[in-house]
Amino acid sequence: MKRPVVGIRIIFIFITVLLISKQPVCAKSQTEGKWHIVADKISYDQDNDQFIAKGDVIITSIDRKLTADFARYDKKNRVIYAGGDVILVVGKDILTGDRMEIDVDKETGVIFNGSVFLRSTHFNLKAERIDKIGENTYSAENGSVSTCEGDNPDWKIKGSYIEVTLEGYGYVKHAALYARRLPVFYSPFIYFPAKNKRQSGFLVPEFGYSDRKGTEFNLPYFWAIGRSSDATFYSHSMSERGQKFGAEYRYILHNETMGTAMFDFLNDNKLDDGTLDWGYEEGENGNQILRTNSDRYWFRMKHNHSFQNNVEVKIDMDVVSDQDYLNEFKQGYSGFEKTEEYYAETFGRGVDDYDESTRESKINLSKGWVTYSLNTGVQWNDNVITRRQGGTNKTLQKMPFMEFNGKKTKLGNTWLYHDLDSGYNYFYRIDGTSGHRIDIHPRIYLPYSFSNYFVFEPSVGLRETAWYVNKYENPDDNHESNLHREIYDVELDLSSEVYNIFNTDFLGINKIKHAIRPQVVYNFIPDLGSDNYPYFDNVDRIEETSEITYSISNYFTSRSEKKVAGPQYNDSVDNSTGDSNADRPMYDYLDFCQFKLSQTYDIKAAWENNPEPFSPIKGDLDFDPIKYLSISADAQYSRYTTRFISYSARVAVSDWRGDVLSAERRYNETGPTETVKLALQVVITDRVFAYGSTERNLVDKKNVETELGMVYTAQCWSTGVVYFDNAVEQRYRFTVNLYGLGELGHSIEN
Repeated sequence: MKRPVVGIRIIFIFITVLLISKQPVCAKSQTEGKWHIVADKISYDQDNDQFIAKGDVIITSIDRKLTADFARYDKKNRVIYAGGDVILVVGKDILTGDRMEIDVDKETGVIFNGSVFLRSTHFNLKAERIDKIGENTYSAENGSVSTCEGDNPDWKIKGSYIEVTLEGYGYVKHAALYARRLPVFYSPFIYFPAKNKRQSGFLVPEFGYSDRKGTEFNLPYFWAIGRSSDATFYSHSMSERGQKFGAEYRYILHNETMGTAMFDFLNDNKLDDGTLDWGYEEGENGNQILRTNSDRYWFRMKHNHSFQNNVEVKIDMDVVSDQDYLNEFKQGYSGFEKTEEYYAETFGRGVDDYDESTRESKINLSKGWVTYSLNTGVQWNDNVITRRQGGTNKTLQKMPFMEFNGKKTKLGNTWLYHDLDSGYNYFYRIDGTSGHRIDIHPRIYLPYSFSNYFVFEPSVGLRETAWYVNKYENPDDNHESNLHREIYDVELDLSSEVYNIFNTDFLGINKIKHAIRPQVVYNFIPDLGSDNYPYFDNVDRIEETSEITYSISNYFTSRSEKKVAGPQYNDSVDNSTGDSNADRPMYDYLDFCQFKLSQTYDIKAAWENNPEPFSPIKGDLDFDPIKYLSISADAQYSRYTTRFISYSARVAVSDWRGDVLSAERRYNETGPTETVKLALQVVITDRVFAYGSTERNLVDKKNVETELGMVYTAQCWSTGVVYFDNAVEQRYRFTVNLYGLGELGHSIEN
């Protein structure tokens, strides 16, 4: 039984010190401030300069809290000794044990018969002795680590030596992976991520098999160079193709300045000399272009650097050895898919598609102001096929390019608005026409609103373009070096919007707003004979235009009362009236449907007696009427052939469990191509879900792609099996993901 409250607990140790020794009642840490002690009984050993606390001991310091049956603070050595069901909470991490010793200054210590739980990574480290060797680093001998809960976890790694760093990496020496009590895997050492900070070591290897590559084994090594840079080296062994080596270097100079460079090299044992039946290796996408090179590589790099005053530099490089490399090496640590995903997520821009034979490399410098922006740099386009096959190379390069643009803003105190598009380019070709071009295109707007009925906005653009050609494709022809063109364009934009609000009582919706926005736009550009100018891109070929585009857009918005816990009212104040909004309900608004129809009438084509001056009617629909139903569609319909020349439609139905069924159909008259794709995801139990998709070409009656998979998820691990089949390959993949440790997988390809 606990003693009466009066004698149970002495709160705030300064009371005890006043009674005993006139010493401060706290242990002051150089890093975390003061440690405050509360206990049933506190005494002071003046000879040893120690505070002794017994019974329901609580010691706190900012984000640290220690509870124990007994504690002793050695003031001279700055060490806390605690025993009896010791629990130390450090931030969100929890340390438990029979006994603990803690250096309050160095933040190191020892835990006996204990465990360490790192909440951010969910790692549990257990051992008879755990040493806290740094602020966020723990080590143990003959211990175990897991992200599972309980005394008998689903999986754990035992080792003769374990070291784990919060926000860093973990290391296990003589590691044995256990499934429950059964050992299933041994490794002399294992490194695994514990979050963001880095430590050197081997990462989880990749295994696989295919008839093209043979038996595969890829073992990455991670090198933590420093706090702001690291590198990963890949050794990808393929029994049929040879040894592919790769390297990745990442660096961060500060929050807005970083970069990543990647390089792979393979001396391929097999050539695509026309004697192999290897599907796409006979030529990129069946184009019968052979690959006769054995030296195969891919270098890619991205760099972002920010300066003061909104100045940024971005570097993108992409050089590949041949047109089939990225098609063949799509998967894996250093494959195309992982590279694209990493660059898009980290830098906000990916790389060219894997089947794109012209790769773009660029250096870009940009500067932003309130209403203007400047972009300049150089761009090199590498045509892989032309480079490998030789012959005439007409690939266009921009060395340099410059763009100076201004957004639409008001012109002084007038009713006018203006914007600006301008640029300079030096276009270079190894073979073909090369030269300089300056293009300046300002535009003036005069918007006018006729009450609430419609808005009319006429605008006029004036365009000046000048060329200096220093080399023509055929130098024997008589061409001028200096050329210029002055041209104007006119746009008349007339639009309106009407709407109505309907009261309803359906699925919690009390009002629906339907807005209709009709719009008519007329564009005019005179004929100035663009064929007389050199051709680099579409700016050089501005065709005569006289056309009207008319459209009608429908927008549907629903309003329903916001579903929140507690009072569903807004307690803010209406600034316009000063009245309290406390009695006004709060609402959710949802744009659940958008539907647009548009068509263009070419007046110029009609003048020239073109029998088809009307463009196809275009329609776009996005419809999400309820939470678990989504419909989207687009189509182009020809009034002359009275049929659709293209369309696509997708319907997706889901439920609260996470089951999803979708169907999609696409058609294009060009080709022609017509495909149907069905996809299904089924939640079998709270731990198991299966998914599958199949796409079929209805024209040639062949399957385009089929994928089937099943995933089992547990509290601390998951496993899955996937079957993938397309016109090129069949692939089976089995994976086991140990949360916090990484994914181990095995692939089989046919």
